[in-house]
This record gives sequence, structure tokens and C-alpha cells, in this order.
Amino acid sequence: MELYNYFRSSASFRVRIALALKGLAYDYRPVHLVRNEQLEGDYATRSSNRLVPLLVEDGQSLSQSLAIIEYLEETHPQPPLLPADSFGRARVRAIAQDIACEIHPLNNLRVLRYLVKELRATEDAKNAWYRHWVETGLEAVERRLLADGQTGLFCHADQPGLADCLLVPQIFNAQRFDCRLDHVPTLMAIFDRCMALPAFQAAQPSACPDAES
Repeated sequence: MELYNYFRSSASFRVRIALALKGLAYDYRPVHLVRNEQLEGDYATRSSNRLVPLLVEDGQSLSQSLAIIEYLEETHPQPPLLPADSFGRARVRAIAQDIACEIHPLNNLRVLRYLVKELRATEDAKNAWYRHWVETGLEAVERRLLADGQTGLFCHADQPGLADCLLVPQIFNAQRFDCRLDHVPTLMAIFDRCMALPAFQAAQPSACPDAES
């Protein structure tokens, strides 16, 4: 397997965590988003949406982090990232989509660039936008995890899974942008437990070969 990704991309980070949890080896292919490498050369031809991550296996290419993780779950089911029961799987997917669909799209690099370059937002205004959507979005996830008895040491029960693969990168980005996080103590406790595990440590941005300060 080859994984085209950028060390600071939260969507790429999700897939790296899933690969690490499943103990799957892959070739790391860096694509520098800030330098627009996703828009030019071979990668622009290879990736139809010109985004990262992109997983390539046996000549087949897969994009979108959730689709990639679901593919890994189907092709390498152990250890599982989704619960065995239908309701549990739906719950975990809902938590993941709270992050992937409700928080992340408003704060990815393309959106932040558009705010600054096209809408002439100041740096302070851009950061206020980021913090608002991340803080309110994470608060919604916190409420969901407190709403039933399915939350355990991790987002679902006591083993890390799909939802945790989404949560950890979002918290990383929230910390990078100095977001308020004291209002989501459940999420932060889960984050700390995740980051104590070797798989999450190995997948974090600072451990990537293309990492920058």
C-alpha cells in the first residue's frame, strides 16, 4: 500500500492512525499542501479531487478518509475499528461524521485560504472563525458522548476505533489554533488515553517523514 498524505492534514492523520491500529505497513508519499503539490504534476492526474489522503493498493486508488478507513476495516478486519452490533456501528459512524462533516469542512486549508485571499479576512478574523466552529462542533460531540452509556475509555466502549481516529486529529488542530477545550472534558480524557497508545504516537504529525516545525 501507498499513502499519499500531508503530515499536518487531519484527514491524512485519521488514515495513518487506522493503519497503525491495524498494524499495516505502507509506503509514505508526502504531498505538500501549502506548496500546492496536490494541484500539479503526477499527483493532480492521479487524484481526481486533488486532495489528500489517497490510498493506492494493487493499482486501485481510494480517496476520502472515511471511505479509506472503511475499506481497511473490510479488507483487514482485525483488530476491528467498528463494533459488532448494527446500532454500535451506526453510533460510531455518527460520531465520526460529527467531526468529518460538521467541523472539518469549515476549517480545512482551502476554506481558510479563501477567507483570507478572497474575502479579505484578517488573520484575527480567520482564527476567530476557526475557533468558533471547532469549539461549538466539539461541544456537540461531547454532548453525544454523554447522552448514552456507550462511551467507555474511548469514544465507544473500551477499545479505540473509528471515532477515535477522527477525534484525535481534530483535537490536535484545535490545540494548534489555541481553541478552548476546557468545555469538553470527556473528549480530552479520551484524547489523552489515545495518545498514550503506540499507534497514535506513531501516526502523529511530528512522527511523519515530512514533518516541519
